[in-house]
Amino acid sequence: MIILGVESTAHTFGVGIITDKGKILANVKDSYTSKDVGMIPHEIAEHHEKVAQKILKEAFKTAKVEWKDIDLISYSAGPGLDPVLWKGYNIVQAWAEKNDKKLVGVNHCSSHLSIGKLWNKLKDPVYLYVSGVNTQIIVQEQKKKGEGKYHVLGETLDIGLGNMLDKFGRILGLGFPAGPKIEEVAKKGKYVELSYTVKGMDVSFSGLLTKAQQLFERKQASKEDLCFSLQETAFAMCAEVAERALAHSGKKELLLVGGVGANKRFCEMLELMCKGRNAKFYKVPMDLAGDQGAMIAWEGFLRKDSYGDIEVNPHWRADEV
Repeated sequence: MIILGVESTAHTFGVGIITDKGKILANVKDSYTSKDVGMIPHEIAEHHEKVAQKILKEAFKTAKVEWKDIDLISYSAGPGLDPVLWKGYNIVQAWAEKNDKKLVGVNHCSSHLSIGKLWNKLKDPVYLYVSGVNTQIIVQEQKKKGEGKYHVLGETLDIGLGNMLDKFGRILGLGFPAGPKIEEVAKKGKYVELSYTVKGMDVSFSGLLTKAQQLFERKQASKEDLCFSLQETAFAMCAEVAERALAHSGKKELLLVGGVGANKRFCEMLELMCKGRNAKFYKVPMDLAGDQGAMIAWEGFLRKDSYGDIEVNPHWRADEV
């Protein structure tokens, strides 16, 4: 079986093609960017419509397949930006009707989890899912057959880590997305104390962002020191709740997924934490860390008997899967 997956929840339009054995045949994407603002939904929707056919054509060429080879189309039904989700849904619906293919709507968050699990050949890890909107610690029920229900052990109480980094990037004039640029600037900085907020298994980033903004606007700290300290503080908060999740669950594997997982310093801190408690740390390669179609395709294969054409659900949580 060959599955085509389409990602369109936020700034990325991606098409992935994967087999039912987990072999990725193609994973092509194009992402919306801006110099001085964040994500503007109607502009992103226009971007996706503009690049959709080009990305599809490139994916088919890379995978060396045609429509006749595709068994089903999987698409990201949510969570995400409402206008962007509908644009993606309308695109895949047209493709499905034209080529007589079954549609399977899947959860974007659980797609990150399942592709990470597949890539690392894991059975039962603690997931640390950190992207733009999402910052969550997740575990999954274990069943003899099929995929069990996800449970969120902890999460951000306000904004996601990726969004926090992007917001601070806009304050510094780094453009969007800002995460990779902050990572580079941080290499030249040293630590200044910022707000650190962990409440049980939950984290909060709004106070951290506000303090960093105040220090920058008052010229009490350099952008290099603030980028370094923002990362160190936020990543330490995530490492603390991840370690607590490992302790509570008794699991010995931590899997980092989501776009922020591309940050090398973040991975270094989590690896050190895991070594300290005799656990193993896993991540995904750069091309699978951010939003992309391969994860949607694989999740579509896993959920093909559970879901169909479900349109969109902008607020669909992983623990509702």
